[in-house]
Parts: sequence; C-alpha cells; structure tokens
Amino acid sequence: MQVLSRQRGVSLIEVMMAVLIFSIGLIGLASLMVVATRSNQAGYLRTQVTYLAHNMADRMSANPIGVWGGDYNSASYPVSTTQDCAAGCTPAQLATHDQQMWSSQLKTFLPPGATAEIACSKTGAGYDPVGGGQVDKRPPFGGSCAMSINWHERSAGDKEHLNDPSVQTQTFAWEFQP
Repeated sequence: MQVLSRQRGVSLIEVMMAVLIFSIGLIGLASLMVVATRSNQAGYLRTQVTYLAHNMADRMSANPIGVWGGDYNSASYPVSTTQDCAAGCTPAQLATHDQQMWSSQLKTFLPPGATAEIACSKTGAGYDPVGGGQVDKRPPFGGSCAMSINWHERSAGDKEHLNDPSVQTQTFAWEFQP
C-alpha cells in the first residue's frame, strides 16, 4: 500500500517565507546600526565642543588681565592672527596666542564651518578689575564671559551640503566667570 502526499512544495514555501522574514530583520538591524553610528558621531562632537570650551576657559583664567582688558572678545572665531610667545608676551599678546591656538583646535576637532564667539563684560563688578588691583583676588569679582560655539551636524538624511534641510546647526552656549 502506497500513500501519496498532497503537500508537495509546502516546505519550500515555508523556507522562502522564513528567508523573507529574516531579510526584513537584517534590513532593520542595518538601519539601527546607521542610526547608532550617527548618534555616536553626534556625541563625539558634543564631547569635543565641551572640551574646547573648557580649554579656552582655562586659558582665559590664566590671563585675567587679558580677559578683562577685552583681548579675548571676538565674534568671529576661528581667527587668523599669529603670535609667538616663546620669548614671553604681554597679556594682550598672550590672548592673541591663545586665540590662535584655540582657533586651530576648532578647525581640527569640529566639522568645517564651525564658529565661536566670546564676549566678556565687567559690568556688575562695582570696580575696575584691571586698574583697581583686584585681578589677583578670588573669588571672581562679578564680571562674566559668554561663549558660544556653533557647528553643523547631519541628521537622518545622508546629504553633504550645508544648505540641505537634514543638516542642523547645533549651538553650545555657556556663561562663566574665568
């Protein structure tokens, strides 16, 4: 007695469906990897911006006469000035040297087109921190500095142009007392 099976080809359809479902899952995993990589890059850039901001704040706190003399104030970082302080500098020359070094770091660690701005104000101090002999006294006298760093960060789109809507301008703004 021989029994004929009517289920010919059913296992092939099951295998094809399994391959289709597995392929859809792999496509989903690939897109997750792309999003994770972009998020990792965004986190890296934000870490670099924080490092750069603290780096310049440290430079400024080492030169309070230059800070309160207005030598660090600029709305157009990176700057293109050069100053060599190997043989010693005045506070204004040290500020120029610090701006040069920081501008180089901005160009190196951030995407093209990154800009920064620093504005320090001694209003609210009640006295002149430079001429009044208060530079060496701590805590800070009451003046403050505002720093802003802007850079371009790509979102989910994969375009290269800055005019593209998928490119977003990010801003790190910080008010501090050096």
